[in-house]
Amino acid sequence: MFIDILIEKIKIMNNVSIVGLDPKLEYVPLFIRKKAYESYGNDLKGAAEAIWEFNKNIIDYIYDIVPAIKLQLAYYEMYGLEGLETFTKTIKYAKEKGLIVLADGKRNDIGSTAESYSSAFLGRTVLEDKTKAIFDVDALTINAYLGVDGVAPFIDDCIKYNKGIFILVKTSNPSSGQIQDETNQQGQKIYEVMSSYVNEWGSKLIGKYGYSSVGAVVGATYPEQAKIIRKIIKNSYILVPGYGVQGGKSSDLIEFFNEDGLGAIVNASRSIMCAYKSDLWRNIYNEEQFAEASRAEAIRMRDDINLVLIKR
Repeated sequence: MFIDILIEKIKIMNNVSIVGLDPKLEYVPLFIRKKAYESYGNDLKGAAEAIWEFNKNIIDYIYDIVPAIKLQLAYYEMYGLEGLETFTKTIKYAKEKGLIVLADGKRNDIGSTAESYSSAFLGRTVLEDKTKAIFDVDALTINAYLGVDGVAPFIDDCIKYNKGIFILVKTSNPSSGQIQDETNQQGQKIYEVMSSYVNEWGSKLIGKYGYSSVGAVVGATYPEQAKIIRKIIKNSYILVPGYGVQGGKSSDLIEFFNEDGLGAIVNASRSIMCAYKSDLWRNIYNEEQFAEASRAEAIRMRDDINLVLIKR
């Protein structure tokens, strides 16, 4: 089961943090971009190849210290088919290195379309007399706003193919409260209602450690809401974006975890990808050592969070 594999990787590495590879071209060091443009041209192909080289180098330096990576699809789709090719190559390479791969696509639609999304990322696509895994990630973020008929296909594929999903509950963006903090007639916040559904939908996917392969997305910038959500979804893992550049601090993360020190994974993207540009690391690592800087920041993040969890 997906969640058991994730927990075992977390325990082996003593690390609840994951790395987001959400690359804009401007994040990629200039020497990599120039090399790619010389070989492939200053166009989408060159851009995609530069991003692939960037991703590959970072993976080479972090695969042995983090359990998983998260790829935000928008940062690959913006470079067209070439970008999606880089997305696919990154998934394959990360898996070869033993990393768990999460796709952050926030997919959902009516039932039949949701089935197609799920087939593309978690399940299999039917090709006449055979089936084929397409992106074949380990887990996918989804938006459950359409209700259960848009969620059920993903859950079915989680059961069939040992995959996972993380459902948007309380997102890290500043305007999330416009909808997610609204109160229904029963006095519940919308994020509380969604948490209850996560609990219900995940009940069929409880693994040997007592956690479900149906999890929630809750932003690191909302620890008070996380405290409420954690009480509702005791058996679900929380994917926590927003640590680092977006303002989430390690001291806020304790509310996302259960007493066993499990129950959440914390994602950082820009702070690790662009560590070589940061005030903390730029005087130690030059541009050509960007991957070493990413490793150093990933280790710092791991230790920063572990210190908080130990104090609990």
